[in-house]
Amino acid sequence: MTFLYIIVALTITFDFINGFHDSANSIACVVSTKVLSPFAAVCMAAFFNFIAFVIFPLNVATTMYKGIVVPEVINLNVIGAALIAAITWNLATWWLGLPSSSSHTLVGGLVGAAVVSSGWGAVISGGVIKIVAFILISPLLGFLFAHFFSSLIMWIFRRVPAFTVDKLFRRFQLFSASAFSLGHGANDAQKSMGIIWVALMISGLVSKEAKVPPIWVVLSCQTAIALGTLFGGWRIVKTMGQRITKIKPFEGFCAEISGSVALFIATHWGIPVSTTHTITGAIMGVGARKGASSVKWGVTRKIFIAWIITIPVSAAIGAIMYLFFNWVN
Repeated sequence: MTFLYIIVALTITFDFINGFHDSANSIACVVSTKVLSPFAAVCMAAFFNFIAFVIFPLNVATTMYKGIVVPEVINLNVIGAALIAAITWNLATWWLGLPSSSSHTLVGGLVGAAVVSSGWGAVISGGVIKIVAFILISPLLGFLFAHFFSSLIMWIFRRVPAFTVDKLFRRFQLFSASAFSLGHGANDAQKSMGIIWVALMISGLVSKEAKVPPIWVVLSCQTAIALGTLFGGWRIVKTMGQRITKIKPFEGFCAEISGSVALFIATHWGIPVSTTHTITGAIMGVGARKGASSVKWGVTRKIFIAWIITIPVSAAIGAIMYLFFNWVN
């Protein structure tokens, strides 16, 4: 039972770090366009992170506990190893200022620990392939939506003075940033809910027939991600909002609303996608509308490399941690 408490504490810690690490996703555009101060932006993002469970069904949580690894092979050692892997890689990429995926660190950690525990048959290949595919699909959706919306807005407001457009979309950006924070809170917090949920099932404290996790699990995870967002990952804010491309308020609106649409779709279908990948693709989309030279491809190359190696590195750490926990226990 003591190890279960440790698992719950580690999951809440991961959820907090997730909010801390990914706060840049929600606020980078609205801070970079100077629509909101950093403090006001994180307060807004934290609020919408927290209330997301009221609006979205818990489909992603269900995927996390039965869509990646065969539930029968999961034990507390596997979960603990996956969490340590996810926390380690999240902190490493935060320190380096790289917007990597908190979702994929957890998926990689689970896969690595499960393979060492029970072999490759423990991995639900269809579920993992779907998640890996969205490494490309989610930023591509963000890119295409943002490119389309920003082009459309430029055409609609082509005869409106730039000052008026800027003033109007400063207001609109409050809505779009809130929507993206809502999507972030819905998709990301549910991953942690799924982990605690399966740990409680393994320990016999929750029925395997339960359709949703206990309310205390839901509230704990939503609170943790909201508090993490309040502290903010400022190193990554700079990368996301300034180094990829320079954006105006209407472009920030287009990036955020495009990212929101992609996240809402993924959350509805229970797909644990990366909010980081989605908003990065959207920011690149609004930048590319101005021409290829407007996007700093050297920066994006480093981001892509971080995306590609996240699952393999996390899987390796998860495998090593599983062997360690097995040895200790």
